[in-house]
Amino acid sequence: MVNIKIENYIDAILSTNLFSGFSKDDLIQLFNSSNYRVGKYDKGQVLHIQNELCESMDMILEGKLSVQKIDEEGNVLKVAVFSDGDILGANLLFSNSNSYPMTIVSESKTAILHIYKELILELSQNNVTFTSNLLTIISNKTLVLTDKIDAISLKTIRQRINDFLKYEYHIQKSNVIKLNISKKDLAERLGIQRTSLSRELNKMRKDRLIDFDSKTITVKDAKYLV
Repeated sequence: MVNIKIENYIDAILSTNLFSGFSKDDLIQLFNSSNYRVGKYDKGQVLHIQNELCESMDMILEGKLSVQKIDEEGNVLKVAVFSDGDILGANLLFSNSNSYPMTIVSESKTAILHIYKELILELSQNNVTFTSNLLTIISNKTLVLTDKIDAISLKTIRQRINDFLKYEYHIQKSNVIKLNISKKDLAERLGIQRTSLSRELNKMRKDRLIDFDSKTITVKDAKYLV
């Protein structure tokens, strides 16, 4: 991790929902305190490990972070991926149980604004808009994570694959789904083992539902995607 200057990211901070209503001068004045830190992280670097105490609210200035659950056998469940402007840790920082329930990993070269509790309290006391924006963000992120965990835990492997294909079909507008991630990354996103994904894809091909290669998955019947 490398410390970098906040001035390089003032425009990025101003573009976020959390700091809407602030001026550039407001932010420069605000970040004259020592109650924040800007860090830069490499792809694959772990920012916070499971059970680590949360000591800051983290805003992504550039790049991507993923929230991961790693079981005793080393299998990775990628619960969610967050990008520019997203915030993590806000729901933990003021909790009585303020340890990370999962591991936070950098998905790319990433710049993070770590805002400590003292500065958040100061902002909340002095700016109603900031407080309202923060509460909205905390509520929305909690719902996203809860829905994702519930959906994964209750669905079969085939149902998870189907959901992925349907989503990508509507995005790509084609029954030939181009994979912009590896099968290993896809398995992590779906919360299953790589071998389980391959086994189910082969079953679906045998059932004549799909065909696939290393870069695409072709759905044989578009009605299947509706």
